[in-house]
Amino acid sequence: MKYRNLAGTDLTLSEVGFGVWSVSTNWWGEVSEADGTSLLRAAFDRGITFFDTADTYGVGYGEEILAKALGDRRDQIVIGTKFGYDLDAPRSGHHKERPQNWEPEFVKAACDKSLARLATDHIDIYQLHNSRLTAIQRDDTIAALEELQAAGKILHWGVAVGPDIGWIEEGEYTLRTRKVPAQIIYSVLEQDPASRFIEAATEANVGVFSRVPHASGMLDGTYTKDTELDSMPFDASDHRSYRKMQWMSQSIEKLKKLDFLISGKDATVGQIAIKFCLTPQIMASCVPTITNVEQLDEYVGAVDIDELPVDELELVSSLYADNFGTGEKDPMKSSQSPTGWVDTSNSPVERAQVASH
Repeated sequence: MKYRNLAGTDLTLSEVGFGVWSVSTNWWGEVSEADGTSLLRAAFDRGITFFDTADTYGVGYGEEILAKALGDRRDQIVIGTKFGYDLDAPRSGHHKERPQNWEPEFVKAACDKSLARLATDHIDIYQLHNSRLTAIQRDDTIAALEELQAAGKILHWGVAVGPDIGWIEEGEYTLRTRKVPAQIIYSVLEQDPASRFIEAATEANVGVFSRVPHASGMLDGTYTKDTELDSMPFDASDHRSYRKMQWMSQSIEKLKKLDFLISGKDATVGQIAIKFCLTPQIMASCVPTITNVEQLDEYVGAVDIDELPVDELELVSSLYADNFGTGEKDPMKSSQSPTGWVDTSNSPVERAQVASH
């Protein structure tokens, strides 16, 4: 494993992190507590030290299982968790968003509950979860977070931007105005507005880390350019079943344009997808969805594959700007650095490489 500093903080993250949602939400199938704790321990044994969870994962279970699995390794791991959803409030259906609450007292109470579930006295990075711009702009909410920092209950705070790939104002305000770390969605197939966030983070020297590098399964090797879709391939319990078939078919068409990025390399498509996300120097960690030991070993190996050639990154940029050959412009796309790597050095080779410890 390799490690990077989360810019603007004293935190060091493993380049590949672990999204605890995969063992606590059943969004990718049922996972027993024994299997979940075993996978978390295996991740630590392979050098993963950054674990990202949330109070809403399994209504607290995503924090509890992390404590059960790695409580005895607390001083060797970095914990990110999230807040903002009212776990006691009813929601209208499965996978529907819960009501949010950003009142200072709610935030402080949520932090105390997370600390108890995590069995720790501090949270390394405490993130507003899918917050709207109005929440990030609330000075009383931020004051509550600063009180938690002063009390030593949280070391840093940031924003998990999402849940979809829009949220431009939220991400840019987080990085340019609040100047705190952001967790963003970023992949070969979903580069914007992440490219804008990466540019903002680089200019402000504020860290970012990314999730969903495999574009909800489209870049993990499950599907190829030759995949034929007759029906929605996901079980009804899988969160991806809520995606439209059009998204699936369009993604497969895009894969046909990306053979050059995949073929002829001593790496899997899943590893290449992670390496792409780690190309920007400001990107501290990439947090894929890991559901079994085989995936764990594959994704951890991504840190050791060759850097992606600059000419291939430029071609990916060109394809993305043209919506992979459709010629249609997406209004969400930024005109700045579509691939997300920003020229902060004097040579293309240095620009495409990253520092690690």
